[in-house]
Amino acid sequence: MTESVIHVHPPGRLVALVGNPNCGKTALFNLLTGSRQKVANYAGVTVERKEGRMLLPTGKSLRVLDLPGTYSLNPRSPDEQVTCGVLQGVARGEKRPDIVVCVVDATNLRRSLRLVLSVLRLGLPCVIALNMADLAADRGMRIDPEVLSRELGVPVVGTVAVDSTGAEALQRLLSEPDLLERAEASIHANLPANAADDANFIRDLLVRMGLDDASPHLASDAIDRVVLHPVWGLVILAVTLFLIFQAVFSWAEAPMNLIKDAAAATGAWVNATLPEGFLRSFIVDGLVAGLGSVLVFLPQILILFFFILMLEESGYLPRAAFLLDRVMGTVGLSGRSFIPLLSSFACAIPGIMATRTIANARDRLVTIMIAPMMTCSARLPVYALLIGAFIPERVVGPGVQLRGLVLFLLYVAGIAGSMGVAWLLKRFTSQGRQVRPLMMELPSYHMPRVRNIALGLWQRTQIFLRRVGGVILVLTIALWVLASFPQPPVGATGSPIEYSIAGMLGHALAVVFQPIGFNWQISVALVPGMAAREVAVSALGTVYSLAATTQDTAGALAPIIAQQWSLPTALSLLAWYVFAPQCLSTLAAVKRETGGLKWPLVMAGYLFALAYLASFITYNVAKAMSL
Repeated sequence: MTESVIHVHPPGRLVALVGNPNCGKTALFNLLTGSRQKVANYAGVTVERKEGRMLLPTGKSLRVLDLPGTYSLNPRSPDEQVTCGVLQGVARGEKRPDIVVCVVDATNLRRSLRLVLSVLRLGLPCVIALNMADLAADRGMRIDPEVLSRELGVPVVGTVAVDSTGAEALQRLLSEPDLLERAEASIHANLPANAADDANFIRDLLVRMGLDDASPHLASDAIDRVVLHPVWGLVILAVTLFLIFQAVFSWAEAPMNLIKDAAAATGAWVNATLPEGFLRSFIVDGLVAGLGSVLVFLPQILILFFFILMLEESGYLPRAAFLLDRVMGTVGLSGRSFIPLLSSFACAIPGIMATRTIANARDRLVTIMIAPMMTCSARLPVYALLIGAFIPERVVGPGVQLRGLVLFLLYVAGIAGSMGVAWLLKRFTSQGRQVRPLMMELPSYHMPRVRNIALGLWQRTQIFLRRVGGVILVLTIALWVLASFPQPPVGATGSPIEYSIAGMLGHALAVVFQPIGFNWQISVALVPGMAAREVAVSALGTVYSLAATTQDTAGALAPIIAQQWSLPTALSLLAWYVFAPQCLSTLAAVKRETGGLKWPLVMAGYLFALAYLASFITYNVAKAMSL
């Protein structure tokens, strides 16, 4: 079905910020607009659209659009395609900007001015924000904005996006009533008419301004000699990631418990207020439980994104991708796939969304297809239940416990499986055998700014709740209906869920899952587990007739399944959860990112087949070993 989008643009002049990645464009956007921002998607694509309002000294306001970073107007990735479409006036549902602010990195004019010349050739009114002018001055690069303005024929002002007062000159310029006339992009007679002459023009311009000498030795270069070392660099990266994941699980415990307690208190209040019946069950088991299952993992995701934003703001994240490029290249991917896969350890959905920055369509698709195999936080409740019930608490080495080792091996299994799938695609596709060298700028190191981190986390909170929360909530309510109807017949002795639609489906599925050791109770738990993997724990509790008021379902359930299940069955279920895509929200995210049902169906099919095969092998090998 073709998507129809109608945008009603509010009044006011539209100012678009354009610049290379890492030029400080988004920091300048945050400084200009503050909290007056909104994040949505561009029509027809999944690229984020950031717009805000800037208050001028005159009291009027302007609409400010933060366009995705690009190095040229020859787009390669979805992000760059959006930028070019907006500037050319062909983007769906987006008006062409009234003024373009080209944000230029003052420490790297040679690269930044290429994009400026391309924008000027489009005939748009243009001004230049000479950003990071303080860093350029520290490096001995004295850039006179008035001289640069005369050379290019457009207004030029200096900005320092990390300073609270660093955009005042730009705000005053945008307040001038005759700015449109001054910034009218009638090409200056001295400017090159085509891109082929840009390099010579920029070189001559820098010579005339006395900026043609190489920049002096930087502290970043000294740091990179260690951070980018082929051995020590990987060690530093591994330690950094280890500490991040430790923090994700340890720091999130307290806020997750608060959310669980709040959901439990709300459910208890509803139980005490409303009489027993379907309405109370719908609110407690449907709405309250659904919202709780969404919000409980938000702390982990925000903690992971906090560290990702810190690494990104500091300039380390591109270096991590650079370090892993050779490793990723052995399976047909590039270092750019590292960041989306890293994000998938918290939740596959933001990881899939992060693939938008991958220019190569084949690499982007492969990264999307293997992202769900990263061990997301939703698997942890299931892993904790099964490991606690079936793996003895035993020390196997200095400071190494058997249970922790099993959990680590489950993470390794997911990573190994994803790399294996990527290697097969490289081996058996012609595109996978092509060598795609990684071209990436390594920015100078910066101290992360609290303001930018806070805004980034707030935006990701909104995105998570809007895109994921709604899907999981709706599915949870739908599955509550399946597990509640029809009611058990008079005199029934089994659990009520056994007589419901979900129970009947579980008995039917047990025939399919019997070869891998699953009974009908496990099959029932897989039904609500389609909404979110962690729902399987509460579903098993219902199946085994645990009281709804039990505060620690997993703790009460563990001895029951340890008595009734065999160890091969438990190991088979662990293998199943390593690979199975039991999260409809992830499949919905894949549909949005790929623009159709083809690839979500392919993903579901191959992951279910892989999960079944892994469980079948695990179950039968464990039985043969008499475990």
